[in-house]
Amino acid sequence: MRKPIIIGNWKMNKTLDEAKILISNILSQKLDNSVEKVVCVPYIYVTEIKKLIDGTGIGLGVQNMFYENSGAYTGEISPIMLKSCGVSYVILGHSERRTIFNETDDMINKKVKAALQNNLIPILCCGESLEERNSGAEKDVVKRQINNSLFGISKSEIEKVIIAYEPIWAIGTGLTASSEDAEDMIKFIREILKDIYGEISFKVRIQYGGSVKPNNIKDLMQKENIDGALVGGACLESTSFCELINYKI
Repeated sequence: MRKPIIIGNWKMNKTLDEAKILISNILSQKLDNSVEKVVCVPYIYVTEIKKLIDGTGIGLGVQNMFYENSGAYTGEISPIMLKSCGVSYVILGHSERRTIFNETDDMINKKVKAALQNNLIPILCCGESLEERNSGAEKDVVKRQINNSLFGISKSEIEKVIIAYEPIWAIGTGLTASSEDAEDMIKFIREILKDIYGEISFKVRIQYGGSVKPNNIKDLMQKENIDGALVGGACLESTSFCELINYKI
């Protein structure tokens, strides 16, 4: 059985003091141990947040990384650097990275491979724009992203990958794909994985991301193929993030 996972993507938010307060407030509440929970924080807060969450059952992640271990890549962060700071998870291919920073499927594929080679858990994002959905191309777009981003990833490696379906039109807009729409796409993603990897595809966790809130998490999590949520705005406030983690209670 796939363990549900709730991941908070802080994006470019919070000062260090605010970040510490947020973590402190999250830790003050009782959290469901049957749900895996992760905070993906800005790079520069990693060591401070690591001290606060060590031994609490909350995993530490970041929001991006480069695909080389070292070299003349000014301003970039390598997988080796992340591992040395105690990071376990890394978000790759988020739509904001694709659209604002022009990341390609090929670049994301290199990052997924580098993460796996360095024992980091990649959270691979995919999703279509509103224009692509309205034109009926959403499944073609997602299939291309999945196939290209996972090119060369073996059967033994795919189990370690978390996939996050995040329709671009539902990120930070207040719009949310219906639970039926989310389930339909995530089931489609699992079918793509089955074509590539066979039955092991049923072990891969696939999340939904896009304006996930306490008032829609239960409906989403009741679906057969949805294994968790990649959360944006609702993870920046301790009460709402904890309500998402405790969706079963």
